[in-house]
Amino acid sequence: MKALITGAGGFIGKQLLTTWVESGHTARALFLPGEDAGVAEALGVEVVRGDLTRPETLHGIADDMDVVFHLAARVTDWGSRKAFERIMVDGTRHLLEASRGRIGRFVYFSSIAALGFGRDLVGLDEGSKRVYCGIPYCDTKIDAEDLVHRFCTDNGLAYTIIRPANVIGPESVWVSDIIDAFRRGPLPLVGGGDHPGAFIDVANLADGAVIAAQADAAVNRTYHFRDDYSLTWKGYLQTLGGWMGKRPVGNIPFWLAWRLGAISERLLTPLNIRPPMTRLAASVMGKNNDVANHRAKTELGWQSRVDEAACMDQIKQWVFDSYLPS
Repeated sequence: MKALITGAGGFIGKQLLTTWVESGHTARALFLPGEDAGVAEALGVEVVRGDLTRPETLHGIADDMDVVFHLAARVTDWGSRKAFERIMVDGTRHLLEASRGRIGRFVYFSSIAALGFGRDLVGLDEGSKRVYCGIPYCDTKIDAEDLVHRFCTDNGLAYTIIRPANVIGPESVWVSDIIDAFRRGPLPLVGGGDHPGAFIDVANLADGAVIAAQADAAVNRTYHFRDDYSLTWKGYLQTLGGWMGKRPVGNIPFWLAWRLGAISERLLTPLNIRPPMTRLAASVMGKNNDVANHRAKTELGWQSRVDEAACMDQIKQWVFDSYLPS
């Protein structure tokens, strides 16, 4: 099969590109002008340059493709709604239009955030009600999912929506941002740190995406991908901090972290200053986000290839070999 992969230079995109090619398929990878395409080039993948926010740069991008994996997104926990809409919604629309009549399946990478943060998501399955929560990342994921469903239904195009939980592995923001926070100063727990991490190893996620793109059962279906790791946020932070001789200090109740995030976002986002706390970060670490993952297991036969110990070993090696200064 031939696949177009957007966001191919990102953390998840690079892994998906590698897994797809190693599975015997061919790929075309979309990169922004000037973006590093070293991994794609090393894999012998066709590299194309374009910008999802500029539809004139996407002409012919899906020609001769069987499937599109759409990963490109604004991957951060802060920013204006307009900034998120421009990429998450408008960019998705432009890619759908460029794919119309050219491909067999459109695979959209959403997030469990589409269920709506600020509440416990434990046990919620793919059919659970999504809730707008006021966090731009979450709300635009809902809008993009609806756009994919509507466009594909109207144009007779098969689609699959993938909702990863908290994706970890070498280069994950849930590694680099936490290491950076420990280096800046004390890092508190949120909500006691006792909630599950709701993690998914990036290689396990890529495995699931490759299966879903080819499975008849996955046509017009949505899937949660989450590993059954035992790690809590407290344990995860203690492990990462321990590598640097540090540990979490103090605790912020969830309700307070949420309010601090809301105030910080309101005051600092218009100034283009990253808030020290965000509602998204508070929700990820301070709520139970162990969504149901049985549909991927039963319908796709998906299972975790990388176990918890191997995942953390790979992260540790990357931190010391590539991220921390020597």
